[in-house]
Amino acid sequence: MSSRASSSTTAVLPPVDPPARKRGWGRRSKAPTHISAHGEPMVWLTGGAMSFCLLMIVGLLALIFCQGVSTFWPLPLEHFTLADGTVYLGEVSRRENYVPDAKTLAALPPANAADVKKFLDARSGTAVRTLLRTGNFELTQTHFHWVDDFLIKSQDQRPWDVLFERVNWGRFYGTPVALRVDGKAEGEGTEAAWHAYEKYHDQVRARWHEQTRLERVDSGHVSQTMQNAKLEVVRQGIDHGKSSPEHAAAQAEYDRLQSWATAENTRIAAKIEKLRSENNRYQLLVRAADGREQRLALADIVRAYPANQLSLLGKLAVYGSRWWEFLTDEPREANTEGGVFPAIFGTVVMTLLMTVAVVPFGVLAALYLREYAKAGLVISIVRIAVNNLAGVPSIVFGVFGYGFFCLLVGGTIDQMFFYPSLAEGNKPTFGTGGVLWASLTLALLTLPVVIVATEEALAAVPRSMREGSYACGASKWQTIWHIVLPRALPGMMTGTILAMARGAGEVAPLMLVGAVKIAPSLLVDGVFPYVHAQRAFMHLGFHIYDVGFQSANSEAARPMVYTTTLLLITIVATLNLTAIWLRARLRRQYVSSHF
Repeated sequence: MSSRASSSTTAVLPPVDPPARKRGWGRRSKAPTHISAHGEPMVWLTGGAMSFCLLMIVGLLALIFCQGVSTFWPLPLEHFTLADGTVYLGEVSRRENYVPDAKTLAALPPANAADVKKFLDARSGTAVRTLLRTGNFELTQTHFHWVDDFLIKSQDQRPWDVLFERVNWGRFYGTPVALRVDGKAEGEGTEAAWHAYEKYHDQVRARWHEQTRLERVDSGHVSQTMQNAKLEVVRQGIDHGKSSPEHAAAQAEYDRLQSWATAENTRIAAKIEKLRSENNRYQLLVRAADGREQRLALADIVRAYPANQLSLLGKLAVYGSRWWEFLTDEPREANTEGGVFPAIFGTVVMTLLMTVAVVPFGVLAALYLREYAKAGLVISIVRIAVNNLAGVPSIVFGVFGYGFFCLLVGGTIDQMFFYPSLAEGNKPTFGTGGVLWASLTLALLTLPVVIVATEEALAAVPRSMREGSYACGASKWQTIWHIVLPRALPGMMTGTILAMARGAGEVAPLMLVGAVKIAPSLLVDGVFPYVHAQRAFMHLGFHIYDVGFQSANSEAARPMVYTTTLLLITIVATLNLTAIWLRARLRRQYVSSHF
């Protein structure tokens, strides 16, 4: 009975309720985790960093583009009359807020001091001033003037205020008064003088260009011919003695050329003097804003226009004319005006020579390291050295290039082949800075970029393709040449692009190995051997440094800095786009093909 009662009690136990579920999203509860474990903060952090970098790059490019493009746009000429009667005429360069100092306030005319004090008190002591480009350096000894707004009595734009851009002395602002030919008035009065200027200016400038060509090309050819003949005499004297027949023949040839050079120089000088005399007949009398008159030789005026009368098409014509001059002409006024064609030519030639020098050596070095060298301590040290070479300051490469290429290699070449120049006047030919040594120095600087990029490209070629080639009976070199290199070409082109971008923008080493402020001759001309790799050259990067930080007229040079920077970026981008286009073609031709 007792056992039956016990089993009956166990059977009637009430059912146990399941544990109540917690309210929420219907999910099982989890242990609390830190927010960083979910990854979202890192997404925002990395995305924000990338956006900030892009913003800085876009902002920098936008600033350079806006400032560079607007440099050559013709501005109106403003005529300012101040309270003390001073008159200024020029272009508004910029305006800014400032706090006048006690010296400025003490120099105010007594009649205006009270009004100015009341004006400044209403603006909490802050005033606005305008930087005016006034030119007329030979009259005022300055190119710019600051004009305080509280001193301006009147401001207007007058139709016959004309801007003259000149070969020397910078810009001149004034009103044409008369044009005189042989001292006789050809056009009296503003409009008549301007029409006479338009009538004669083109023909006068054509004679000026012909005169410049005779002075530089024809006279330069005669001087170079005589210099070569003289060096040949010295060479024969050193090689065979001054009493030898060879020396006598060289001396006779020099004497013959001397007679020819005398006749040729006389002819050239006569033509130059005729052109100069003809141009000197034309003088334009211009009145400055302060009433003083100045004679301007028509041959020295590069461009002139009445800025306040220009229509939109007229402004576009001036704008296009200035850009054409900038891209195709030589610099003037200490590089602050004119063109930069020698710098464009020097930059492109140096970059191409550097690319030709660095790519073969970089590819061969990477090929040996990846395909032939056995891993070990020596190869590890070489790879570490290559990577560390990329971090060496560029000026160190400049010092090395000057010591090794210019003094050692160039000096040795001079002693072996150009010793007459050393004997004649201790003038080195290759033993000084030049475009060849500059290219090799930058090739050394960019060599690690090419090696690392090529090694990565070679490592990316699948091993199965090499094994398939070996299975077909190909040798190692045949496998490298026909299988590995074609598929690594796009990666190698990437290294070339990076090297070109790095080399084209370098300035510090070029200051030691060949870049100069003004190069009298281009690297290519009509004198044998036609290509002169030993010559110093102009470079856009060095040009920017020189104009921006070495120019005496920094305000006038600042727009040219932006424009030249924009041009340098455009050239580098063009070279890179060309290389990218070539890389895309190689990728389609080789990588997409099946083994």
